[in-house]
Amino acid sequence: MQFGIFTVSDITADPTTGTTPSEAEKIRNTVAIAKHAEDVGLDVFALGEHHNPPFWSSSPTTTLAYIAAQTERLVLSTATTLITTNDPVKIAEDFAMLQHVSGGRTDLMLGRGNTGPVYPWFGKDIRQGLPLAIENYNLLHRLWHEDVVDWEGKFRTPLQGFTSTPRPLDGVAPFVWHGSIRTPEIAEQAAYYGDGFFANNIFWPKEHYQRLVTLYRQRYAHYGHGTPEQAIVGLGGQVFMRTNSQDAVSEFRPYFDNAPVYGHGPSLEDFSEMTPLTVGSPQQVIDRYAGMREHFGDYQRQLFLIDHAGLPLKTVLEQLDILGGEVVPVLRKELAQNRPAEVPDAPTHANLVEKAYGGQAPREARPNANRGDNLTVGSPYQDTPAPAGAAFGLGRKEA
Repeated sequence: MQFGIFTVSDITADPTTGTTPSEAEKIRNTVAIAKHAEDVGLDVFALGEHHNPPFWSSSPTTTLAYIAAQTERLVLSTATTLITTNDPVKIAEDFAMLQHVSGGRTDLMLGRGNTGPVYPWFGKDIRQGLPLAIENYNLLHRLWHEDVVDWEGKFRTPLQGFTSTPRPLDGVAPFVWHGSIRTPEIAEQAAYYGDGFFANNIFWPKEHYQRLVTLYRQRYAHYGHGTPEQAIVGLGGQVFMRTNSQDAVSEFRPYFDNAPVYGHGPSLEDFSEMTPLTVGSPQQVIDRYAGMREHFGDYQRQLFLIDHAGLPLKTVLEQLDILGGEVVPVLRKELAQNRPAEVPDAPTHANLVEKAYGGQAPREARPNANRGDNLTVGSPYQDTPAPAGAAFGLGRKEA
């Protein structure tokens, strides 16, 4: 399993001091948090995408590339990338580039987001959210798996003889997680392509997410990708820890009460009972999250939200120390016990390359000097011929 953290990039006033960090300070702090996540032995750092205050992360790939340059093994992901309002062509280019500069330490989580006004900001209609998600991902998938793409859909201009550059590192696309908190169609989409499904798992009772994960597993098997137990599942979660559980509750309460996501609603106690939010001792967190397998089956990725609601950097780094030093090592052992051999490991670039090439040398894309003219010449790459009639919408491979 992989363990890591995700951030939604909120800039929230610290309710204990009344101080709001600047955007510059929060960006610097996030980089420090990601680097410390690697230092304490975590596997993944995931960054959200937002385009409005009080959030700062409008360009996750830029930030993740900067973090990649200062880390060595941390997998860098998103939480989420907006498949509805971003152009699939730009997503294909940006994440393939991030793959290259990070040495393959890149995957991404796609989602529709939770900010309705973002649709008109990017010229889209929120009423078309699901059709946009489905169509845009179909195009993104093809751009990564085909060198030359002819495509026509409802929501953007057609493509003729288009090649997305750079090609994915080693000829293997970044692994895709489809993230959702409430939408069965997204679970279906993940299953159709054989991709991963990430259940946010921080807002609602486990029964809600169990239904989505169960649907995904069933449909994953229906589409012939493996057994339901072999489907690739990720879960979110949120924790705050101190050695003494009462200290954790008293320290975290003002942050919870004023959080932009769930503040001014249910009490901390009610919310902790109804959702996976765990505020207490490290052992309480271990017990709660070791039990996730009973609800969701064996899964591949567990991410924690630990920097939300105005918590100061010092406190977040302390939480990372506890998470990496006391909690995750025990969870690794607990969740590895009696794990069936057929349950796959978390996807990484290395094991995806091995699966694709079986020990043979992976692809190194070398372009021909055709100046982007894929309409009238052969393949733009030296090692792969274009499919017959590709420039005219014939012989193309459908996703």
